[in-house]
Amino acid sequence: MLAKRVLAALALAAIGFPAMYFGGFFYFGLVTLLLGIAAWEYGRIFHTAGKNASTPLLVGGVVLIAFLRGYFPAQASAGLTLLILAAMTWHLFDYEKGRDLAATDFTITVAGIVYLGWVGAYLIDVRNLADGIWWLALVFPAAWFADMAAYFIGKRFGKHQLIPRLSPKKTWEGYWAGVFFGTIGTTGLAVLWHSLGWQAVTWWQGAVLGAVLSILITLGDLGESMFKREAGVKDSGTLMPGHGGIFDRIDSWIWAGALGYLLIIWFFI
Repeated sequence: MLAKRVLAALALAAIGFPAMYFGGFFYFGLVTLLLGIAAWEYGRIFHTAGKNASTPLLVGGVVLIAFLRGYFPAQASAGLTLLILAAMTWHLFDYEKGRDLAATDFTITVAGIVYLGWVGAYLIDVRNLADGIWWLALVFPAAWFADMAAYFIGKRFGKHQLIPRLSPKKTWEGYWAGVFFGTIGTTGLAVLWHSLGWQAVTWWQGAVLGAVLSILITLGDLGESMFKREAGVKDSGTLMPGHGGIFDRIDSWIWAGALGYLLIIWFFI
């Protein structure tokens, strides 16, 4: 299992690092692809639970929102509004055709578009900032450091369950290890990037960014676990051996992108 996790992570890194570096269409295309696949997996999770979210609106809506946020940000809110109205129309017709849970299906469709499309698109917004490559090189590693430390130390030393009903394998020991190493690792990267010539960041900004993200991004993982527990499924998909689906891999990245972007524009630039 560990070997599969490592190989899958290395494969994703081999694609992701060049996209992060070059930015533009390469990075936009990769993030949009991941969000679109995650939206499809999200829909399948709820289909398993007997909910009929609209897959075309979920996947198409998430891709559209990512496109608008990346290239036409002034039109993004209008696009989201039209997608919500389209979802209402879709599920109205579903109800008329005999689908008694159409109202519930509507809320799941809209929630997926907003969460994976609107919130997920902050991953694009971070790269589009001035010095975006550098900010991205702090936001992503903060999530990676926290995830890896929580997994390995929790697996080896974890004894006290963090949230047993939702995710019984997560422990307080793993959680606090993730916070510690996420904060220290991001601080160290901020010092390194500054020494390489990026003058816009200080060590304390790296520490604050790392601490906030390490403390909170676990909620993204737990949120996806909530979806899966209700549907009675273990993974969102099977595309990544050892990791499950794409949604399983990016659940904490979504929170990291959104929180990282807001911290950066509110306090750091």
